[in-house]
Amino acid sequence: MAAEVLVMLYSYSPLFYISVIAVCFVITAAMVLGWFGFDVPIIQRNSDDVASVSSVPEKKMVQVMNPFALEVGSQSGTLTDGVTLRPGCLEKCVLTCYWGCRVQALQRSLQSHQLGPRLTTPHLFQVAMQSQYDHCQSFLIDKEDGEERLTQMPADVGITDFGPLPRERYPLVALLTLADPDTRDSYDIVASVTVLHVPDNTHRLSARVLFQYLLTAHGSMYELQPLFMSSENESLSGPSDPQPGEEGAEPGSAGAGGEGDEEWTDGRGKDCVVCQNAPVNRVLLPCRHACVCDSCVARFQHCPMCRAFVVESFALLRLPPAAGAEEFDEGTD
Repeated sequence: MAAEVLVMLYSYSPLFYISVIAVCFVITAAMVLGWFGFDVPIIQRNSDDVASVSSVPEKKMVQVMNPFALEVGSQSGTLTDGVTLRPGCLEKCVLTCYWGCRVQALQRSLQSHQLGPRLTTPHLFQVAMQSQYDHCQSFLIDKEDGEERLTQMPADVGITDFGPLPRERYPLVALLTLADPDTRDSYDIVASVTVLHVPDNTHRLSARVLFQYLLTAHGSMYELQPLFMSSENESLSGPSDPQPGEEGAEPGSAGAGGEGDEEWTDGRGKDCVVCQNAPVNRVLLPCRHACVCDSCVARFQHCPMCRAFVVESFALLRLPPAAGAEEFDEGTD
C-alpha cells in the first residue's frame, strides 16, 4: 500500500522522490557523525573529542623542600682525570663520593634505609654498603656554596675501566647528607644519592647523571624524574628542577640528567601548546610532558607532544580561580 502511494506521488511530483532520498541521506550522515548521540565506533571520531567526555584524573602530590642539589660540573672528566661536581645546598652538607661502588651493595643499602636505620650520615651509608667500593672521598659544602669540586680515583688503585656491560660496579655514587645534626629535624629529606656515569677506556660517553634518589626521614625513597617541554620555548627555559614521577616528594631545587626534549619544571612564563594563551601548569603522566594549561588538560586523552595515552596529571602551581582574582582586584581598588 505504501509503495503504491509513493509511486502515485512520484508520477505527479518527481521532486518528492528526490526529497525522500535527501532526507534519508541527511539522517544517515547524522547517525554516522553522532549528532543524535548514537553509539558510533571510536575509529570514526577524533580521540581528543572523546577524551573531553571523561577528564584526566589528577594525581595527588605533596610538596616537600629538598635541601640538596647536585649536577655534573662544566669540565668533562674521565675515570683517570676525575670529574667535577657542582653542589647547591640550602644547609651545610657533606658530599661523599664513592668510586667503583657495587650495584648490589647500593641496592641493599637503599633497601636497608626503608627497613632499618635511616641513612642520615656517610658512616651509616658505608656500613649499609659493607664498604664495597674502591675509593671514598669527602667534601664539606657550605650553605649555598656552588663551587665545583674535583673528585677522582687515585692512580695507585690501578683501575682504568669497569668492564663491559652489564657492569657489576657503578663508576661513581655521590651522597649528600646534612652536616649539622640539628638541621636534620627541619627537613623531611635527609639524604640524596646520585649515580653517575664517568667515561673510561671501555665506554667513552660523557659524564652524566644516571639515577638520583631522595631518602626521607620516614624511610621512604623517591627517584627524581626530569620533566620535558617543547623545544620551541628554549629561550624561556631556566635551571632544571625535576620532579619525581611518584606521589610524594616535590624537590625545591635539584638537577638530574635526561634525554629527548628539554628539561623543565617551572610553568611560569611558558604558553600552553594548545591554546597558546594560558601558562603551562600541567604535567602529563607517564610521559612527563609539561605542555598544557589547567583548562586544556581536560580536553585530551593523549599527550599533544608525543601522543602517549595520559593516565593522570598534576599541577605545577596551585593557581587561584580567575573569578576570585578579579573580585580581589576590584576590592583593593
